[in-house]
Amino acid sequence: MNTKGLLDQLFKQGSELLSGQGGKSSAAGGFLSGKGGAALAGGALGLLLGSKKGRKIGGKVLTYGGLAALGVVAYKAYSNWQQQQSSAAVQREPQTIDQLPAPEAEQHSHAILRAIIGAAKADGHIDDKERQLIDNEIARLTSDDALQHWFDAELKKPLDPAEIASSAATPEMAAEMYLASVLVVDEENFMERSYLTELARQLKLDPALKAELEQQAKQAAAV
Repeated sequence: MNTKGLLDQLFKQGSELLSGQGGKSSAAGGFLSGKGGAALAGGALGLLLGSKKGRKIGGKVLTYGGLAALGVVAYKAYSNWQQQQSSAAVQREPQTIDQLPAPEAEQHSHAILRAIIGAAKADGHIDDKERQLIDNEIARLTSDDALQHWFDAELKKPLDPAEIASSAATPEMAAEMYLASVLVVDEENFMERSYLTELARQLKLDPALKAELEQQAKQAAAV
């Protein structure tokens, strides 16, 4: 499966919507304004994130490179956290998605997409009709049947932060998954905020790293 390719397509779609280049999606056009900046609506990513509630994904992450930019933000957060650890005698180069060759980047992409789907389900807004619309949009973006079936299966699964967190094979992957989740949730929503807290626990994130990721997410979301 080419999960990285699909994620790149989703981020590109979001970037075009934010910049006004993408026109209106056949499923849910335009974009709305929400707290903190431009909010994404329309297209597969907009449907997934619940455009009716004016959700957004970090403007800079979309505008300046999408998936690779997410890795850059995670790299900065992870590096800052390492520097804060007085017990860390030797700091290693963070192996975030922007630093990796294709096979490892694909594994990271798979985990990040699972995290985004989980975060999108955190408020329970995806019903059968919306799921069908999302499936149709994903089918337009990729002809990979296995990937389409996997995506649909992820949407249908009961939300389980522990199961999602099990995809994090490395600390950097855990950081990227949490960062992506922070970028797409509405932290004013109690259900979504509670989901984030449990996801961080299941990912076994150091509290200082969690705080650093949240700080970097706020900066990345500024438009």
